[in-house]
Amino acid sequence: MWELVKAGGWLMLPLVLCSVFTVAITIERFMRLKRAGILPNALLLNRGQSLATVLQQLNQSANLKNSTLGRIFEAGARNKQQSEHYARAQMEATASQEIGYLEKNINFLGTLSAVAPLLGLLGTVLGIIESFLVIDVGASNPTLMIPGISKALITTAAGMLIAIPALFAYRYFQRLVQEYTAELEQQATLFHAGLFHQSQPHQLDADVQDVKKVS
Repeated sequence: MWELVKAGGWLMLPLVLCSVFTVAITIERFMRLKRAGILPNALLLNRGQSLATVLQQLNQSANLKNSTLGRIFEAGARNKQQSEHYARAQMEATASQEIGYLEKNINFLGTLSAVAPLLGLLGTVLGIIESFLVIDVGASNPTLMIPGISKALITTAAGMLIAIPALFAYRYFQRLVQEYTAELEQQATLFHAGLFHQSQPHQLDADVQDVKKVS
């Protein structure tokens, strides 16, 4: 492997860095974008859960409160005594911040998938130029062209090997975040509607106060 890296020339250094970043970001996003930490089932309002039950679960579990959906719900419950529009604005602000965390480094992964083949193509061009320069200087031995040709092929292959999995990972995470965002918006809308249009306001207010005390 090291011999291939050396044969590819100096352009293999940025390609190796691209591969390291691709692997690191992919592993980090796989760990960060687990559904249990974003949309825990115990907080989903469309799974037969009542608002009072969700607030009780949120009050009793630190893990649920630290989830993405939990922080959005908490922003609404914490501002229940304010106006309906103020509570909605606080939930939207929290949701915007949380979605930004979900999207972290995904665009960089897309950039890597675009840059890697371009670096490989640059290596191809430089390798071919090097091969033809050998001929231009009057060298009679055609084997002197081999290093330039091998450099061209190695960098091209390396760029493609990095770009293909990076592009798959980028598309996958992009789609996953879009699905999470749509479901977070749906859950936030249901929570806000239940918070201000609950049939049992006294019990709901007591649950909200419990959430505030723990906060």
